[in-house]
Amino acid sequence: MPKIKYIEHNGKEHVADVPEGWSVMEGAVKNMIPGIDADCGGACACATCHVFVDDPAMAAKIPPKTDMEETMLDFAPEIAPNSRLSCQIKVTKELDGLVVRMPQSQH
Repeated sequence: MPKIKYIEHNGKEHVADVPEGWSVMEGAVKNMIPGIDADCGGACACATCHVFVDDPAMAAKIPPKTDMEETMLDFAPEIAPNSRLSCQIKVTKELDGLVVRMPQSQH
């Protein structure tokens, strides 16, 4: 099962085993990891699951942002080129070791 590392804005790290097919957001919510609220439940209708994917090699393994994801990210206060909505990142075996950081606005 892929391991995903979630890093809170204050640097606290959480590592979770996340089943393939789940979203990175589901992995956080079901493991009670703070910083990912997922107000819309993963429907890509808010930006409360915003994360940063810092590793370019790992980011390249994630499908590109959809138009809907880009639109929702416009509502995130700390947008960056490596911003993603964790509800839109489906966990695959290739994402084992993925590290995501949460923005300060999500604490």
